[in-house]
Amino acid sequence: MDRLSLLIWVPAITMIAMTLVDKSKVKWVSAIGAGVQLIQSVFLLFAFFGLRNGGDTSEMLFVKDITWYKSLNIHYTVGIDGVSMSLILLTSVVVFAGVFASWEMKDRVKEFFITLFMLATGVFGFFISTDLFTMFLFYELAVIPMYLLIGIWGTGPKEYSAMKLTLMLMGASAFLLVGILGIYFNSSPDGGPLTFNFVEISKITIPESAQMFFFPLTFVGFGVLAALYPFHTWSPDGHASAPTAVSMLHAGVLMKLGGYGALRIAVMLMPAAAHYYAPVFIILATIGAVYGALGAIWQKDLKYINAYSSVSHLGFIIFAVLMFNQVAFEGAVLQMISHGFITALFFALIGMIYSRTHTRNINEMGGLMKVMPVLGVGYFIAGFASLGLPGFSAFVAEMTIFVGAFQNNDVFVRTATILVVSSIVITAVYVLRAAGTMLYGPIKNKEFEGLSDARWYDKVAVFVLIAVIAGMGMFPNWLAGMIYDGLGPMFERFVMN
Repeated sequence: MDRLSLLIWVPAITMIAMTLVDKSKVKWVSAIGAGVQLIQSVFLLFAFFGLRNGGDTSEMLFVKDITWYKSLNIHYTVGIDGVSMSLILLTSVVVFAGVFASWEMKDRVKEFFITLFMLATGVFGFFISTDLFTMFLFYELAVIPMYLLIGIWGTGPKEYSAMKLTLMLMGASAFLLVGILGIYFNSSPDGGPLTFNFVEISKITIPESAQMFFFPLTFVGFGVLAALYPFHTWSPDGHASAPTAVSMLHAGVLMKLGGYGALRIAVMLMPAAAHYYAPVFIILATIGAVYGALGAIWQKDLKYINAYSSVSHLGFIIFAVLMFNQVAFEGAVLQMISHGFITALFFALIGMIYSRTHTRNINEMGGLMKVMPVLGVGYFIAGFASLGLPGFSAFVAEMTIFVGAFQNNDVFVRTATILVVSSIVITAVYVLRAAGTMLYGPIKNKEFEGLSDARWYDKVAVFVLIAVIAGMGMFPNWLAGMIYDGLGPMFERFVMN
């Protein structure tokens, strides 16, 4: 079996193993499966660097091609570059941390972890696929389990949130499917065989008339999953109702499928239309970045605060994708990675705090640092990282985006950049207000005085995520270089087209 397909088979085998063991052992099986996947991803990273350092300049490494449906030229084709490699690492870490953050799950434990790993299988398959049809199948496999995970194991108005999320993402999928088929039927302007392989498609020029029609469908289809304003409304409700690990994967990983697709498929394959529609989507991304930050200020629920914060920071990704230079593209991918780790840490901590206090309202808390210092310090670290403090991952990602954006001399783009930058100031307001209200001052509820701090499995999740956030912030060169090199061939063809 090829190395990349193991990324799909490991979670699949883990799901099978969970069906065969007793309920009491499911958590350990899921932890072992997630650990094996993480180790496998690390070995894949070293193998990736080994090939690159050995002089292999192929655009995609570890390529495997199997024909699925010959008459339509549909293939199971996998391969990775620096961009997809970085997102595979993100997914592996978040899934691993998510398992330990869900260690106290008691309701239908076996079914929960099986469904969670089904989602992870779809995400890994999406990031390694180079065939658009196969990619779309894995996209659906990643999205559909969200309905069950929220609708069954969620809290609050979980049925409403699950249905709203599913309907909006299925609507986006319809747009996306039309866009993919449009790309496919215009993938051979000279009358040769049609193809779904996006690497091959990127080497030709799709007719501009087709680009103008199919680009907005494709971009919006991916953009909905990336919380593109005004199609973001499913996201805060979904986050608020989802159980802890699902929120972590939802915001940390699943929404990155949207940013990745918007960059790699919509923009790179249809550059003429991307330039034409860019002003409209830049405005929407700018509104999303500022609106999300302002929306977070008015929230009292910890999950809603982080949910609106995610809308804001995902707006940075869409904004960077539309700057059309390699530095900004690099910043977009770095922001996907950084936001994935930071928001996963936030949701992990929020879930741990909620499991002890049984409230997410910051006004009902106070003085929690006295009784749960590990979780309190973790929340402050997540907050400092989110507002872009140097030494953490967000500083590297956001600075790269803004430097890339200012390479555009256009007054409109620079004005939009200034507005997006202003959202960082707003981020500091809601992060520090929430942390200060919740963690300092007197303990408002006497019942909180006897609360326990983080247990061993909580610490595993929190410390792993903090380590990668700080590591990325202090030692960004290897990751940034890998992403930049991965973008190189794509950007060269983008400029030529």
